[in-house]
Amino acid sequence: MTIQRFRLRDQVRDELLKRMREGQVQPGANINEIELAKELGVSRTPVREALIGLACMGQLTLEDGKGFRFTPLSSAELRNLAPIIATLETLALRLSDGDALKRIGEELVERALQLKDGSIPPQLLRAKDDEWHNLMISACPNQELHKMIEGARQSYHRYEAPMFSDHSSVAVKVGDEHVTIARSLITGDVEAASRAIEANWRLSAELLTQYLDGPYSKATAQD
Repeated sequence: MTIQRFRLRDQVRDELLKRMREGQVQPGANINEIELAKELGVSRTPVREALIGLACMGQLTLEDGKGFRFTPLSSAELRNLAPIIATLETLALRLSDGDALKRIGEELVERALQLKDGSIPPQLLRAKDDEWHNLMISACPNQELHKMIEGARQSYHRYEAPMFSDHSSVAVKVGDEHVTIARSLITGDVEAASRAIEANWRLSAELLTQYLDGPYSKATAQD
């Protein structure tokens, strides 16, 4: 069997997504394709292919005569994304095997309590929360649905990055809904888990919107 390496455009795309997820880029900033290609040690072709792909995902904006830029943050988009992710995740649960969900629920409870007790550093909280949600839907056999969820989460991560980079203002409350979701799965109550998922994403969007319209807006206005 021949092992194929990732295409360069995929590596460029993943690197840019990582930078957005970790808050290393400024939303709304222009992208210099030549400088980016030089920095990554690749030609402009895979860079442009990656940028086009990210623009199709909504992560970048292409303006005539100006090129690509990182899509600015929008409270409206944020509020729209949260219920979409919640709906997709609840669908993933409904497509999952019930016995598998009960087993997964046991581990989810342990991880949820760790998220809740504040022992995880703020800079690691997003990654741990992602791992928790990935485990929750891991029994879903529909791989296309997994891709849709991942794409929606990538867009959502753009909003988390600015808040999490400011450790003094991290106000993420990951506790009660996570525990409720996990315990509902253990008892086989997928509907209760679905309601808790909706509450979880609604709370997350509310906290991020408050930060986006408050501290983040003031900070960017001063730049």
